[in-house]
Amino acid sequence: MSKAPHSESSRAMAPAFTRSKPKMRTLVAMLALVATSAALTFGCGAALAGDNVTEDQILRALSPVKKPPLTRGLSIGPQTETEPAASSEESKFVQTIRGRTTRSLSTSEREEIAAIAKTKPNIDLEITFDYNSADISQKSMASVQALGRALTSPDLKGSTFIVAGHTDAAGGETYNQDLSERRADSIKRYLVTKYSISGPDLVTVGYGKSKLKDPSQPMAEVNRRVQVVNTENKTTASK
Repeated sequence: MSKAPHSESSRAMAPAFTRSKPKMRTLVAMLALVATSAALTFGCGAALAGDNVTEDQILRALSPVKKPPLTRGLSIGPQTETEPAASSEESKFVQTIRGRTTRSLSTSEREEIAAIAKTKPNIDLEITFDYNSADISQKSMASVQALGRALTSPDLKGSTFIVAGHTDAAGGETYNQDLSERRADSIKRYLVTKYSISGPDLVTVGYGKSKLKDPSQPMAEVNRRVQVVNTENKTTASK
């Protein structure tokens, strides 16, 4: 069986390609250097998620940012009139989801929780679980314990926190939704049992694979995470 002939265009380009080998080597070397630098940069940014985080790191991430008092008469005057109302509505909503079971949350409520999370102090924890299970793995136990200590600190105790479970894109939507809910529940159960945190202070929600942290890499570990959010909604019962 005879070999298929090369195309005319490939034969015509061969000499030019051969002559440009030194330039190609230089280009390849430059690209390799850029790729290595990018990998190192990404590695530094992702190190916190992969390693066991400390209580201090969680405290800093979840502590509310102190805002300067708004003053009437400034150019932002009209906004100062609407912000208290918006804050009041948000607080009312948080009160309605306190003490609710994870599975009782509607799709619209889950989306509203996600919207709140975008504007509040939060941290993503790479907490792993046993295979096809909601049991916290031993290697992630230190991070969960650090979370428990942080949430019971004087600075954070009494706030309502969102504990949101996320999965990667592997598997079906129903399976991942159920798994993310069970894993969020598992974290809450551990914190309530081991650190005596009030159950209603922890609002658990599952998002399955619907909110990937890195959509460009849907199967990446960074997507398998537990996000903790401080709603900054203090309750007198837990103070």
